[in-house]
Amino acid sequence: MHEQAPPVAGPPPVVRATLQQLVDRAATLAVPGSRRILGITGAPGAGKSTLCAALLGSLGARAALVGMDGFHYANVELARLGRSDRKGAPDTFDVDGYVALLRRLRTPPAVPVLAPVFDRALEEPIGSAVPVTPDTQLVLTEGNYLLLDEHGWSAVRPCLDEVWYLDVPPEVRERRLLRRRRSYGHEPQAAEDWVRTVDGRNGRTVEASRSRADLVVHLDVPETTGDDVAG
Repeated sequence: MHEQAPPVAGPPPVVRATLQQLVDRAATLAVPGSRRILGITGAPGAGKSTLCAALLGSLGARAALVGMDGFHYANVELARLGRSDRKGAPDTFDVDGYVALLRRLRTPPAVPVLAPVFDRALEEPIGSAVPVTPDTQLVLTEGNYLLLDEHGWSAVRPCLDEVWYLDVPPEVRERRLLRRRRSYGHEPQAAEDWVRTVDGRNGRTVEASRSRADLVVHLDVPETTGDDVAG
């Protein structure tokens, strides 16, 4: 297992970058014969999924995406715990399961590792959906809480070689989140209430972890597509 570089003291560097510039930067981490894990984090609506899609599209078979959202508690478990109205909060994930998978992925086994995904249409996780083959050079993992300390999330950061924090103004993220929820059939008022309460609260929690990133990124996207950025 390769050793993770010690964290750099002081605040992380802040850059403004395009998707292509970040693709180029990630490509330097995808080295044949090695395995690295790159974390992409940021508050809801920051563009994490969009960036990961661009990275996968460029790196192809060299990379695989293992999202934190695949470890959402199932709806039946959220109901049992009385947390359905806070789905997506830090204490509504199987953090131990996520950490166990990341640790397994750091040293490639001789067989593919199957990771779960979160189906936004079903609003449920689906297990054993993403194969990570032994020759995958770069594992991408994205999610809100990669840099959080509470609820067991502190065990995630040591599993990651590098973490990028996508920094986007709150009003832009809110607009994107409203569009996303409407696209999945949520009524306008229900979508607005969720975004301003649940997503808003979770966003503030994520923003408090910003200083623990290796890189803070202001992502440049075309004005005509900016509202459609996801993640």
